[in-house]
Amino acid sequence: MHEVIPGAQIAGSIEIDGTDIYQGGMGVTQVRSRIGMVFQKPNPFPAMSIGQNVLAGLKLSGQSVPDKDALIEECLVRAGLWTEVKDRLNEGGMSLSGGQQQRLCIARALAVRPQVLLMDEPCSALDPISTRVIEQTIDELAQDITIVIVTHNMQQAQRVSQLCAFFLVEEMGEPGRIVEAGPTEKLFTSPDDPRTLDYVSGRFG
Repeated sequence: MHEVIPGAQIAGSIEIDGTDIYQGGMGVTQVRSRIGMVFQKPNPFPAMSIGQNVLAGLKLSGQSVPDKDALIEECLVRAGLWTEVKDRLNEGGMSLSGGQQQRLCIARALAVRPQVLLMDEPCSALDPISTRVIEQTIDELAQDITIVIVTHNMQQAQRVSQLCAFFLVEEMGEPGRIVEAGPTEKLFTSPDDPRTLDYVSGRFG
C-alpha cells in the first residue's frame, strides 16, 4: 500500500523473525499472510456473506483448508462474534452493526493465521460499548498473537497495551519520529522525554 503513493519514501527496516520485508526476502503474498490488517473503518466485503468474508483472505493468498466451516467458527469465536452470528452465516456482512462488522474484519484477518495483527484506530468509528467489546477481544488475542495498535486515544493505549511508542510529526516538513518507546506504565507515569509527558497529560495533542 505504501509503495503506490507518489513520492513516498522508506527508511529503516521492518523485520519479522529477523527478515527485513523490504529487502526482497519475503514476497508480498507471504507478508500479507503473516501480517493481518484491521482498518479504522469496518470494511466487510459487501457482496460476500459473513462466512465468505471470513474466508476471503485465504482465497486471495491461495491457501486451502480441509474444513472451512470449522475455520469460520474458530475465527468468529476468537473475534468474539460467533454467538451473535452463528445462525446468520449466509447473510451479508453489511447486515451487521458497526461493532460486529469490525469484529468480522478481525475474524477475516485471523483466518490466514498471521503472526502480527496491525490495527489502525480500530475503535474510532465505534460507540463505547462496541469499543469495550473490541478491547476485550484484543486482550484475548494478545495471548498468542502480536498486536500493534495505532491510536490517538491515550486511555485506550494505556488500557490495552504492554509496550508503547510515542510518535511525533515534526514541523517544517520533517518526517515523523519516535520520541520515546518502552513499557506502557513507564510512558504514562514517568516518561524520559518531556514531550511525552506533555502529550499523555493532555497539554497538547
